[in-house]
Amino acid sequence: MSTIMHLRRLLLAAGLVAPLAGCNTILLNAPGDIARQQGDLIIVATLLMLIIIVPVIALTLFFAWRYRASNKAATYKPDWDHSLQLELVIWAAPLLIIIALGAITWISTHTLDPYRPLDRIAEGRPLPEGTEPLVVEVVALDWKWLFLYPEQGIATVNELAAPVDRPIQFKLTSSTVMNAFYVPALAGMIYTMPGMQTELNAVMNSPGEYEGFSANYSGAGFSGMRFRFHALDGAGFDDWVSRARAGGKLDREAYLALEKPSEREPVRHFGSVEDGMFDAILNRCVDPRRMCMHEMMAIDAGNGPGRTGIEGLEARRTGDLRGRRYVQSAMCASTDAPAAGLNTSLSRLAP
Repeated sequence: MSTIMHLRRLLLAAGLVAPLAGCNTILLNAPGDIARQQGDLIIVATLLMLIIIVPVIALTLFFAWRYRASNKAATYKPDWDHSLQLELVIWAAPLLIIIALGAITWISTHTLDPYRPLDRIAEGRPLPEGTEPLVVEVVALDWKWLFLYPEQGIATVNELAAPVDRPIQFKLTSSTVMNAFYVPALAGMIYTMPGMQTELNAVMNSPGEYEGFSANYSGAGFSGMRFRFHALDGAGFDDWVSRARAGGKLDREAYLALEKPSEREPVRHFGSVEDGMFDAILNRCVDPRRMCMHEMMAIDAGNGPGRTGIEGLEARRTGDLRGRRYVQSAMCASTDAPAAGLNTSLSRLAP
């Protein structure tokens, strides 16, 4: 009977472990150089910590067995309370490991800084002189991803592609709430925030199809906020760009329609993009009736236009010609930079 129970337990354990056999531990075996270095850091840190964890667990089990109540042969010393030698061993080993972990983390934090331009393609392969990164502008929308390629003049929704062995410079922002851009095979997670730009530098070394997704909860459609990342050779990337150019144009009107919340959006391509689109998204002024953030900050830097300037902006927006007097007085009272921002805003707000 005991043999049958033992076999059942083994079969149950095998059944629980079997699904893990097909798992791809991409975090520890990533095809992108930055992600691979991050995976190596996880492994090294784990092994260093196991130097303490394994002996502690083993000694805990050993002491529990050795000094059990039924073992009368175990040494019994109720008055013993201190050993300098044991104290040195117990505290020296963790201290050395903490120093090693601190040194490795310090070096890796600077080497793998997402804002740091790459200096190599892979281990033993320095970046060729004169190589320019592929710039991809990323916008986190509700609940989809928009990718703009300024060099190619195209944009895509929920689809990202890049040539292998070419550095990629991501410039990221968000349209509404904070989000997180994450392609485990490529590099670590980076946050996106409305009105702010973050940056991520990475490179992919192996062609293939990889998954990207949002790693920060952002509302009802969060679970479907996923996209495919195509790592292609040079010819394959050129073909992908050619197919994307068959799409329509991403202008301000199209973006405002795209910005509206939607879930599980299909892949879409835009063959052309209106000039200054990413800057308008970043400065939250795709809608021409809104003042751009950088213009507003320029006005604030000059202590603001005052009440008369604000009244002038509103009057100009509504078509009241009397607003010109207010605007002129505000611009004269401001410094050059705020006046320039105010003037730019007025030209955009003009009916």
